[in-house]
Amino acid sequence: MNHLAYRHDVAFTTDPAGATETEYRAVKAMGEALAGTQRPFVMAVGLVGLPVEGRVATETDRAVPHGPAGRRIEAVDHVLGLAGHSVRTSVVRLPPTVHDTADTGFVPQLVTLARRTGQSAYVGAGDNRWPAVHREDAATLFRLTAEQATAGTVLHGVAEEGVAFRDIAEGIATVLGAPTRSLDADAASGHFGGFARLTGRDFPASSTLTRERFGWAPSGPGLLAELAAGDHPS
Repeated sequence: MNHLAYRHDVAFTTDPAGATETEYRAVKAMGEALAGTQRPFVMAVGLVGLPVEGRVATETDRAVPHGPAGRRIEAVDHVLGLAGHSVRTSVVRLPPTVHDTADTGFVPQLVTLARRTGQSAYVGAGDNRWPAVHREDAATLFRLTAEQATAGTVLHGVAEEGVAFRDIAEGIATVLGAPTRSLDADAASGHFGGFARLTGRDFPASSTLTRERFGWAPSGPGLLAELAAGDHPS
């Protein structure tokens, strides 16, 4: 079982607290329904909430509830705690870009922004890294998780440990025939809006433990390869 209660359309813009509260209530209700069944309950969350900026995050790292997203961390903790109530819970942490030709997430929004503004921007030197995974590889991991994961397992759906944000911006610029531009923090806030903090974050992540434990072997094209091929929504 999984859920779609987390509203990304408002989580990074108008109502982050509301998005996380809705998700918390959803997983709590689902957990109550599954208690005592030993059925799988897989929760998907992002990697961005881990307090490990500047080093590679692993499956053993834990987030600490704080700020507007704190309720989401509490939801994760609640789901993992359901292992003590005979629910086979697991959490799959995903990169900010789960990409393919049907992607509607952060990278397509960056493409749209670059097209609208006439430039593909990054923050500072652009050395901050984003992990990435192809959607088909992520889907395979969710299947393996539902089939094999023991209660209380945390997995990382990461194929590429860290792609420099500058390289992402340059890939978008090449596709659009637009220039790239480095922005300072103040300019980035105005340019990226609600996504400014995310675009400047450095949060590489490893999936070594996930691969070793479940035999997961991502094989889809990398993020930059898809951008270079033009395989992204217009």
